[in-house]
Amino acid sequence: MAHFYEQESAFNRILAAEGDFYADKHVRLGAFCSSSQMMLASIDFSDIVRGPLQACFVGYSIDAKHQGQGLMQEFMPPCIDYMFSQFNIHRIMATHTNQNLRSATLLKRLGFETEGYAKSYLNIAGTWEDHVLSALINPHH
Repeated sequence: MAHFYEQESAFNRILAAEGDFYADKHVRLGAFCSSSQMMLASIDFSDIVRGPLQACFVGYSIDAKHQGQGLMQEFMPPCIDYMFSQFNIHRIMATHTNQNLRSATLLKRLGFETEGYAKSYLNIAGTWEDHVLSALINPHH
């Protein structure tokens, strides 16, 4: 999985996502190290829904070597602002397992509010996991 964060691999994923971007379905953003040009983090806004909902889901990951340094707290706000201002998204939704305290803390710091709990929400490595549901509303709407 180490190659996932290398520049060529990241570039290929970005090219593959171009159609979804122009179809207004998925926005994939990345944070890169300026000195090594390695991708540090991926922030994806998926399942964009238009009409009266104007919403999407956000998912994110960061290279294991850079976890716990507060970088996602730095990377996420401009990405969220981009979705609110450039894509006119009203609601960004996020989920995390109850055990994922880093995600829970990050989302709370970013202003996401817990809205519920979904039993057997996602199948992760062969096991159906419960998830906490949260959302952030565009403050300009």
